[in-house]
Amino acid sequence: MPNLVLLRHGQSQWNLENRFTGWVDVPLTDTGRTEARRAGSRMREAGLSFDRCFTSRLQRAEETLRLALEEMAASELPTLRDEALNERHYGDLQGLGKAETTAKYGAEQVHIWRRSYDVPPPGGESLEGTAKRTLPYFDREILPCIARGENVLVAAHGNSLRSIVMQLDGLDRDGVLKLNLDTGVPLVYEMGLDGTVRSKRILAD
Repeated sequence: MPNLVLLRHGQSQWNLENRFTGWVDVPLTDTGRTEARRAGSRMREAGLSFDRCFTSRLQRAEETLRLALEEMAASELPTLRDEALNERHYGDLQGLGKAETTAKYGAEQVHIWRRSYDVPPPGGESLEGTAKRTLPYFDREILPCIARGENVLVAAHGNSLRSIVMQLDGLDRDGVLKLNLDTGVPLVYEMGLDGTVRSKRILAD
């Protein structure tokens, strides 16, 4: 049965600074690069290999993929990049620190934007909006690879990957809001050719 592995990018500079990042193209930190290489080592040690990769068009995901594949000695794999896999767009909040955002908009409003499923921040996307662009791409481009028996690695972002996990795990709105994906930790699904999940495991220490 084919494997589908979801990998959130390593720590970015704005993760470190506790800022809303969204579509701003910030780089990985040294810690993030270490996390990416460690992810590659974990996948190699687990005996995983891939036929095709997918990533967003943001450098923190692309670099995570590159470093992980280097660690697996698999740098020449076919890779598709698409903004459908980009992080949730935080609109007017992008670049703001969490404390700065609270001071500007109030703690209650910021909590609503961060923890609701369908309320977007000003100029940005809700988690529901992120799912509406990520899941059609997943269904159209990634699941057909699984149907052909290909092993697939997807390197992307917390919220675009939460959308995919929501579909794979059959989570409701409350369930996906409670879901947290750690940076640089591979999530491995053994898939049926029909797109159903046969098993799931996390490659963590």
